[in-house]
Amino acid sequence: MAERVQQPPAKRLCCRQGYNSTCKQGQRAAGAPCGASASTESSKTQNPESLLDIAARKVAEKWPFQRVEERFERIPEPVQRRIVYWSFPRSEREICMYSSFNTGEEIGSSGESSDETRLPFRRGIALLESGCVDNVLQVGFHLSGTVREPATSSEPELLCNVSVSFDRCKITAVTCSCGNKDIFYCAHVVALSLYRVRKPEQVKLRLPISETLFQMNRDQLQKFVQYLITVHHTEVLPTAQKLADEILSQNSEINQVHGAPDPTAGASVDDENCWHLDEEQVQEQVKLFLSQGGYHGSGKQLNLLFSKVREMLKMRDSNGARMLTLITEQFMGDPRLALWRQQGTTMTDKYRQLWDELGALWMCVVLNPHYKPEQKGFWLRQLRRWNGVDVCPLEDGNHGAELTNLTNALPQGPAGNPDSLTRPHRTVFTRAIEACDLHWQDPHLQQIITKDQYTNYCYHDNLDSSLFDPRGWPLWHEHVPTACARVDALRSHGYPKEALRLAIAIVNTLRRQQQKQLNFFRTHKKELLHKGVTSVTNLEGWVGHPLDPIGTLFSTLMETGRGREDVANTFLDFPGSLGSGRRAELPVFPAKQRFLEDGESFVSLAVETALIGLGQQRVMPDGLYAQEKVCRNEEQLLARLQEVDLDDTLVKIFRKQAAFLLDAGPYSGLGELLYRESVPMHTFAKYLFTSLLPHDAELAYKIALRAMRLPVLESTSPSADLSRPHHIVSLVPNRLPRWFTLSHIETQQCELASTMLTAAKGDALKLQTVLESIQKNIHSASHIFKLAQDAFKIATLMDSLPDITLLKVSLELGLQVMRMTLSTLNWRRREMVRWLVTCATEAGVFALDSIMQSWFTLFTPTEATSVVASTVMSNSTIVRLHLDCHQQENLANSARTLALQCAMKDPQNCALSALTLCEKDHIAFETAYQIVLDAATTGMTYTQLFTIARYMEHRGYPMRAYKLATLAMTHLNLSYNQDTHPAINDVLWACALSHSLGKNELASVIPLVVKSVKCATVLSDILRRCTLTTPSMVALHSRRNSGKLMPLDKAPLRQLLDATIGAYINTTHSRLTHISPRHYSEFIEFLSKARETFLMAHDGHIQFTQFIDNLKQIYKGKKKLMMLVRERFG
Repeated sequence: MAERVQQPPAKRLCCRQGYNSTCKQGQRAAGAPCGASASTESSKTQNPESLLDIAARKVAEKWPFQRVEERFERIPEPVQRRIVYWSFPRSEREICMYSSFNTGEEIGSSGESSDETRLPFRRGIALLESGCVDNVLQVGFHLSGTVREPATSSEPELLCNVSVSFDRCKITAVTCSCGNKDIFYCAHVVALSLYRVRKPEQVKLRLPISETLFQMNRDQLQKFVQYLITVHHTEVLPTAQKLADEILSQNSEINQVHGAPDPTAGASVDDENCWHLDEEQVQEQVKLFLSQGGYHGSGKQLNLLFSKVREMLKMRDSNGARMLTLITEQFMGDPRLALWRQQGTTMTDKYRQLWDELGALWMCVVLNPHYKPEQKGFWLRQLRRWNGVDVCPLEDGNHGAELTNLTNALPQGPAGNPDSLTRPHRTVFTRAIEACDLHWQDPHLQQIITKDQYTNYCYHDNLDSSLFDPRGWPLWHEHVPTACARVDALRSHGYPKEALRLAIAIVNTLRRQQQKQLNFFRTHKKELLHKGVTSVTNLEGWVGHPLDPIGTLFSTLMETGRGREDVANTFLDFPGSLGSGRRAELPVFPAKQRFLEDGESFVSLAVETALIGLGQQRVMPDGLYAQEKVCRNEEQLLARLQEVDLDDTLVKIFRKQAAFLLDAGPYSGLGELLYRESVPMHTFAKYLFTSLLPHDAELAYKIALRAMRLPVLESTSPSADLSRPHHIVSLVPNRLPRWFTLSHIETQQCELASTMLTAAKGDALKLQTVLESIQKNIHSASHIFKLAQDAFKIATLMDSLPDITLLKVSLELGLQVMRMTLSTLNWRRREMVRWLVTCATEAGVFALDSIMQSWFTLFTPTEATSVVASTVMSNSTIVRLHLDCHQQENLANSARTLALQCAMKDPQNCALSALTLCEKDHIAFETAYQIVLDAATTGMTYTQLFTIARYMEHRGYPMRAYKLATLAMTHLNLSYNQDTHPAINDVLWACALSHSLGKNELASVIPLVVKSVKCATVLSDILRRCTLTTPSMVALHSRRNSGKLMPLDKAPLRQLLDATIGAYINTTHSRLTHISPRHYSEFIEFLSKARETFLMAHDGHIQFTQFIDNLKQIYKGKKKLMMLVRERFG
């Protein structure tokens, strides 16, 4: 906090009423230590407390000292001293609360972490215990002292002057010369305050300075003032002279006021009695955290501030609402709100959660059971002002749609007609504004909260709004989130026992309502099933609700069940109306009256409450944030449930609730009638399944199989509206494209199915049932593939023999994936195909043969040949399957048949694979070759044909390679400038192959080359290769090639030479059309290569000279270029 060195101005003026000369002059209250009276705190356990101390302590807690002075003309000095003594706080808990983020529960604990030692409270304790506090003096309601901060390796020793003002057991102002600025008290203030709390007998106590001055005569007063000025003349002399001038002036303002200020005289009647809170620092810190945008741990710091507000509320500290107001003002002033609204973007998820907590805290504040009407009016005006700001965040995080006003009890069922309701602008503050209309004056509510034995065993009203159940236990009928908000408010304001009583009444109401819903559905089951009518019990589901009703009930019951709440320490006082609250030491509950069934505990009641809420059939809310919140809250609640160890009692509750969920029809998310847009139950059912499986496997499977449904993905007929409750059609339109969390939901569905597959291992009947459920309800190929992989892993664990039944399930799922993705694009398709072959291999030769027989329904021709058939015929597969020769041959025949079928269907992509697979079977190989020839003229590209031709040459079929190469040449066309075309190597290879086969073959290829290739450099290269046979070719075909050079002036090379020269001429003219100076040197080199080709002809020199002369004449305008031509070629 900002700790200022200067003392704050005195709060009130002090003067002595009825002064007379009989008073003893010079009498002082000096020298008496704080514990000088007959009774001190430390002696309470040894001696009876004196009446003076009892009375002084009560006065010090409740009365401002000004009221005491006004009430009594003269207060005896011993009485003043004891009131002053008892006015300082006696508990360290509040001091801890205002000096650290940690709660008071950690006071006095040892072994702090390094983070804790840096907290002001911990550091203050360390300073106190190391003897760093000195010169402690209490003057009236003012405590001062010095605190020495020991030197460190980086900092010198620091001596801090600390002062603390207090009133009615609360610290009202603090100052410290250390200059630290923070929300909380610094360590030096903590050290001084704890010194006074722990060592009161060592603190010298003086009465307020005005009392001491009153006891001085004129000479003593003059001496006092002169000594004070002398000691501090540099600081106070100007002020002293100014005050003296004003006092000596009869008309000065100071002489018009009766009395004089005294900073040690305590509070005035008008002063608010609250702990010191530095508002400026709260605002600055919140503003800083918000500006960091969630980085540097700012989100965590803001959550800690919210926790601090809750801690203050629990201590019934008025600063809780005050601090929350300061935080809210900074949140509302966040410039990002306007920017996000302007850009149409949403705030981050963490920031959105901070706003949710802000709204929930205001709900707790306005539901304070001991509020004053003027306080609630002030809060309501504030909330309405914030609510009216354009950038105020909406409750569901979605600017496009808001929920109806359901905060105050809306009838749940056909009687309610939300169609008639408007859709107001609901912000994060709307519920708190609505809660301002709630009150605690209902007599039935007061009886529930204040009495442990509030029963009515003669009450037999069976209406829905009954005040008691058939057992005579009280019920509380109110909109469930609102009722639970009352529970949260009671807990937040430090009334845990009252919160517990109300929570029990609410849970009993929920259980009674649950039973009534079950009875209603059983009575009308045939009619409802025939009509196919579905409904939901609440448009606002309890899990994921902004007020978190189920989480509130669960926490209240669990903390009581585990002894975390101090339920015996605080109680509400309801004497017909809300009282002021009082503390008392009373038993937690009478032994025989807890409103619990025999054998039931608070923990079991909490678990049952969570199961009721999680199983409620509820509509998926609108908007990304609201949907994510549903998932997040469900997972948080389930995580807390998983911390509870199941005993026999809890297993009975699980069975009871599971049976209800299955039989409750439209009221349950696991009932027979499921609304199309209900929140799925996959995550919840997975928890139920794993919990029930060891105790009741049949029930566990019923729950899990029922939960596999995901009707929002099912195709609907035009009459689908018949399955929608008429009273919510206008509120919840068809929002399939707006299920933003659908991917997450499908993942949870997949995990539920995987859990069942794992558990059903070895049970063929259950595996078949689970498989059918997967095939019916899961619509994502990726998720089914994951399930297939999971089943395969479980079925083929290293430490056991393969589970054939589960392996078949895995294979069946894999086949379904293949069929689903055959005609769609899926980036994992190749992985899926390879995995399926692996799975089929593990399942056996029959499975492999089966997928090859029906390949056309599972694979593309390319996949079938390149992956399936190739893998089947690999040595590793044969070894894995332990096949004999006959089985190998049968499997190979199936693979070859598949390859030929694929080659017929897709020769472009499968012909080469088919040839490779059929190598060992002459008939099949010839068939594959014929397929290639048939497709060569129309269905295959030159690249594919060249590839197969090279394969044929490699396999020892040069004539077949030659034939395929000539077919490929007919599809090729190389223009004059394509000198880097990828097919050039194939053309060179084809010419070399023809050359090696003989003159006739070369003569047949050259016309094709001349027709297909117009690039001069490529033709030149072919010409040179044909005139100079390489040694490898001579060696390879020595019997057919004599090694003699072929003449250029005769066929077939004459035609090639003429074509090459013509190509150079055409290319030259083409290049000169658009040539730039930077390409001149490159062009000259091109002409040099052209000359080499020209000179290969008998009259080449003459032709080249004529060619150059023509260029000079035609392109004489390109003077620089022609000059270069003359220099090189004459």
